[in-house]
Amino acid sequence: MSLAASCPRCTSPVSGEGSSFACLTHGPTDPLWRPDVAGYDAFAELVSRIDDAPTYLPWPMSPGWTIADFGCVGQGSRVRATVTTIVGTSDLDGAVEVTVVSEDPGVGLGARCSGTTYDDPGPQVSNGPPAIKVRAGGRPVPLWLVEGNGEDDELLARATFAGEADGRWLWLVMRPASAALLLSDDWLLADVTGFGPEALEMPFGGPRPTW
Repeated sequence: MSLAASCPRCTSPVSGEGSSFACLTHGPTDPLWRPDVAGYDAFAELVSRIDDAPTYLPWPMSPGWTIADFGCVGQGSRVRATVTTIVGTSDLDGAVEVTVVSEDPGVGLGARCSGTTYDDPGPQVSNGPPAIKVRAGGRPVPLWLVEGNGEDDELLARATFAGEADGRWLWLVMRPASAALLLSDDWLLADVTGFGPEALEMPFGGPRPTW
């Protein structure tokens, strides 16, 4: 099997099988399934696990950008979260990493990717005007800037935005933080689980993300 199970909240592996998985740190959990190496076959396996949970990807991707990682959280046909990470470069920031998480409340995958200390975005979402709006699944989605753990290095290392899309939390995590300048109101996040021939154009590769 090309997708391996781990904890969605931390880097620990999980023990168990079937419908019972547990992390030594977080106890019983729905596992995160992700590949050791991103590729088309592993992505096809991911899509086969997903029912109605969206898997968002910035699309179309800029030339030279690749899909470095992806995964889903759940057991059987019940998927509670999906994640994709793309990597590339920009003239101003050099190497850039963009991670998109769509998840049910309480899963904690978005918090892991963004380095926050709480599972859900919290009251920062909908507090004042949104920082940015993107299009996800064909409709505009407002996103608010979510503060990290307050350490100066982390504030420079990444920028996190979160909002709600179709009843799920939508997280957008960008490394370095200055790469957030790439965002604009016409940024499009497409649900790649509905791709047809476009799936053959998806480029895979690049360094495994830091989360």
